[in-house]
Amino acid sequence: MSDTRGRLLGDLRISVTDRCNFRCTYCMPKEVFGKGYQYLPQSELLSFDEITRMARLFVAHGVTKIRLTGGEPLLRKNLEVLVEMLAALKTPNDKPLDIALTTNATLLPKKVKALKAAGLNRITVSLDSLDEVTFRAMNDVNFPVADVLKGIDAAHDAGFSAIKINMVVKKGVNDQDVVAMARHFKGSGHIVRFIEFMDVGSSNGWRMKDVISSAEIVRMVNADMPLVEAKSNYSGEVAKRWNYADGSGEIGVISSVTQAFCSTCTRTRLSTDGKLFTCLFAQSGHDLRALMRSGKSDTQITRAIGLIWNQREDRYSQLRTEETTGNKKVEMSYIGG
Repeated sequence: MSDTRGRLLGDLRISVTDRCNFRCTYCMPKEVFGKGYQYLPQSELLSFDEITRMARLFVAHGVTKIRLTGGEPLLRKNLEVLVEMLAALKTPNDKPLDIALTTNATLLPKKVKALKAAGLNRITVSLDSLDEVTFRAMNDVNFPVADVLKGIDAAHDAGFSAIKINMVVKKGVNDQDVVAMARHFKGSGHIVRFIEFMDVGSSNGWRMKDVISSAEIVRMVNADMPLVEAKSNYSGEVAKRWNYADGSGEIGVISSVTQAFCSTCTRTRLSTDGKLFTCLFAQSGHDLRALMRSGKSDTQITRAIGLIWNQREDRYSQLRTEETTGNKKVEMSYIGG
């Protein structure tokens, strides 16, 4: 199934909660997501049965990868039960799905063994600095670096390999920590991915002058630890890969601001309350929960999904200007990264 630009549907990202125990300044700033912020009531969240039903219908349309996101997904109780339900699904040619999780790792030591046993395949951890002062300021809840590193170690000990570490880089905030992050994980088997600061949502005060380009990030790392450009693992991979010249691992850079990859985007997103968003920078979604809860059949919902994707023409990152950033966009904590 392809959209108006010939892009095939392959990846489904499911937000399981709009809550988070961090208040990262580029995602859920306290000024907006403070004590009085109204989160979705439990009754509006998709149940595990509803999520699994939706996933099954997307798999029939070609999805082979599912990523669980949030908010912080491990705040959703019994998430391992959902993982087990999703792991039981198969593609039309009877292959298992690739099931991944993005987390801030704070709850991994308690949950990771159960997640692994349930069928989780991959883990990505968000970590924006190894410097204690910088990291505590960015997560804005005074959470220590050491506890995130404990979560990464727990995932490794549970059998997860090639854990990805995502670092959002913002000029004047944590760009001075790029090389230290690369050096720390070099040779560990884990993969650091540096992400350009993006105008996701409408509350993070994004400005183009705050962006450190992926080209500059590669230059910074290469000056200290020589890099060699690597081939993509698969078509549509969002991160551009660079191997260390000495063979001790790799890094990745995600360049949705300076080198947009809209032309190969295969991702769609299901929000916590069941709305389908065909772009991370979308202004509105399509209410699939309403279709489910009004008694529509699998066939009817499958047709609706197909129609939405067939009409998709999103390419926001290719069109981005200082003016478009003022458009009201859905928050990342609601639809996941």
